[in-house]
Amino acid sequence: MMHAFTSDWLGDDTARVMGRVSLNPLPHIDPIWTVAIPILLLVTHSPFLFGAAKPVPVNFSRLKYREFGGAIVGAAGPLTNLLIAAVAALAFNKINPALGSTTYNIFKLTIELNIGLFLFNMIPVPPLDGSRVLYAFAPRPLQEVMEAIERSGMLSVAILVLILYQTGALLTIFEKLLNFLAPGLLL
Repeated sequence: MMHAFTSDWLGDDTARVMGRVSLNPLPHIDPIWTVAIPILLLVTHSPFLFGAAKPVPVNFSRLKYREFGGAIVGAAGPLTNLLIAAVAALAFNKINPALGSTTYNIFKLTIELNIGLFLFNMIPVPPLDGSRVLYAFAPRPLQEVMEAIERSGMLSVAILVLILYQTGALLTIFEKLLNFLAPGLLL
């Protein structure tokens, strides 16, 4: 939703015209990536859960600030996730709910989910949002490599998920950010 709002704000009304500047989750659901893949992973007792919403349609040539407009659009979603995590962590730290209570569990889910979304989506591999940030500052040869990777679609993301799961690289950063924002929250 924030990608759509931001692209509209920067001059590209494509998402708004397609009904994607909306808090209603239905226009954002992709039958495969939002529904089928997570269900398949749950049913097969996968050690990790993964899914995605429909990509927000953006015509980057219509954005103000050219590649930097694309970087702003790309960063809008993950930064919103980080803001949600930070606000929830501030409230968690102030309220200090009892371990195991419903309030504790809601804060835990909100903080962990939004930190995870922020970190994952800021990875600079196309089609993830972090690639838009890198693209704005990358030299043209690297931009061409990124464009080639982006044409492979979600395949590159699926491979990335497997690599990150195997190495545990993202988990270390996740734990450090979680401990910084909400030191009393237990994993």
